[in-house]
Amino acid sequence: MQKQNQSTLNVIYENWQVYNEKLCNCVAPLTNEQLSLQPAPQMWPLGQMIQHIISVRAGWFSGTLQEDDEVMNAYMWWGQRDSPARSPAELVQGLKETWSFIEACLQRWSPEECTQTFPDEWDGKVYELSRSWVIYHVMEHDMHHGGEVSLLLGMHGLEALDL
Repeated sequence: MQKQNQSTLNVIYENWQVYNEKLCNCVAPLTNEQLSLQPAPQMWPLGQMIQHIISVRAGWFSGTLQEDDEVMNAYMWWGQRDSPARSPAELVQGLKETWSFIEACLQRWSPEECTQTFPDEWDGKVYELSRSWVIYHVMEHDMHHGGEVSLLLGMHGLEALDL
């Protein structure tokens, strides 16, 4: 329940943090074999889905929003199809570190700074995207792929995300 002195955005950010913790708790006990589970042969395995979540967080916040960070820049490469598989511990570390980076940005940026725009190229066209749009987009991306992770775990009789 929302405390009276908390803003709606603070409640949303706090719940996003809780979601990240649940994702970490879900990934931590998995084996390397379980991370290779796929919903279908042509689809990403579980571990690559989680790497994708990590790399997208890093790419949008460190890259697009120009919050240049060496650790985040390394995580950007985790989302490539040819990226090496990562252990559950590495994935949890990536989720925690990218979340900490995001959280530091969210705490630092003022509402006015969230209206600032940054160029981003998509399909050959450059768009000006606000920090607010990117924050929402990354959050919805986390939820989307976290749902896929949960569904995939459930399909294989494993404990899904406790949402």
